Amino acid sequence: MAISVVMPALEMAQETGKLISWLKKEGDAVAKGEPLLEIETDKAVMEIESPADGVLAAVKAQPGADVPVGQTIAWIVRPGETPPTDEAQPASGRKTSAAVPSPAALSAATANQPVPDIRISPKARRLAAERGVDLGQVQGSGPGGEILASDIVAAAESKASAPATDKGSPISRLMAERTTQSWTTVPHFFVTRDVDAGALNDMRQRLDSEIETLRAVKITHTDLLVALVARVLSKHSRMNASWTAEGVRTNADVNIGVAMAVTDGVVAPVIHKADAAGLGEIAVQRRDLTERARTGKLRPQDIAGGTFTISNLGMFGVDSFTAIITPHQAAILAVGRIADRVVPVDGRPGIRPILTLTLSSDHRVVDGARAAEFLRDVTEAIGNPQKWLG
Repeated sequence: MAISVVMPALEMAQETGKLISWLKKEGDAVAKGEPLLEIETDKAVMEIESPADGVLAAVKAQPGADVPVGQTIAWIVRPGETPPTDEAQPASGRKTSAAVPSPAALSAATANQPVPDIRISPKARRLAAERGVDLGQVQGSGPGGEILASDIVAAAESKASAPATDKGSPISRLMAERTTQSWTTVPHFFVTRDVDAGALNDMRQRLDSEIETLRAVKITHTDLLVALVARVLSKHSRMNASWTAEGVRTNADVNIGVAMAVTDGVVAPVIHKADAAGLGEIAVQRRDLTERARTGKLRPQDIAGGTFTISNLGMFGVDSFTAIITPHQAAILAVGRIADRVVPVDGRPGIRPILTLTLSSDHRVVDGARAAEFLRDVTEAIGNPQKWLG
């Protein structure tokens, strides 16, 4: 029996999805669970798996099309089976009664159109053909507007010297759209605090020695911060909330997005229920998500449901920065590097490892006092991680 391939809904209130590419050609054999196509969501470009074993047939949507959620875009059939013949609606989801002219009719109509009278010298016409110059874009400088050879040379040189336009990848374009939307529609405000990271360093070093003995996955500073921030978030529900048309909506789960740089942008795969996950579990998930992000193999569930994001640029030597809030979240925590600084220690100058945290918050959801209280508790957790992690 033929199985339909439909445009999936990966986001809340999603009405359409954009088809980026087919990973299989019509007539190719596919296996259930094998990557079949790529679609664009609000967060990333995602691979969608085949719903069944069989042969890809009757592809109804092409790359670049915006397709309504739930609409059939292809069929998976058994070898030799004929797919259903019902035609899909147009990608816009609107029915149309207009007849579509045949290619022959279009050619005939085109042939009957008057051809513009372009005055051009024979040499100029030959140069235009050689250099790929569109005569319709050339202003002639000869008598009566005749296009001369010098006009073609000038047009070709202008075309060659024009700067190339980099349209970017789907991920980079999407990132540009989403950050612009957030920055222009969300009222950001920022709270910054320096934190003594000595206890955090000590805990990581101790865990490193234990991991070498156990041959377990290595714990990073990001793993520790995910675990600590998630546990603090469980006590600050307003920081783990979203702004909606109806007002503030608190989220039942604490799902931490971890911003990661990839070749052509930034993605933020999600560690779900991080407040209840152990350090080892968080480290394993983070390593797996990092590998998927770098190889372009993130799944829909890998990026869905984030309620708070951490962006750590410390490994790049950045002292501090401000980050743009991920859409539909209340805040994002920007983490700089841990660096030795001269600070007061028991009333005297001392050298301590200092970490700078900058919290960006949505003022519709969180006020300054709530943001400051949350950052105070994060600071306390970093200063005494054993207490918070057990």
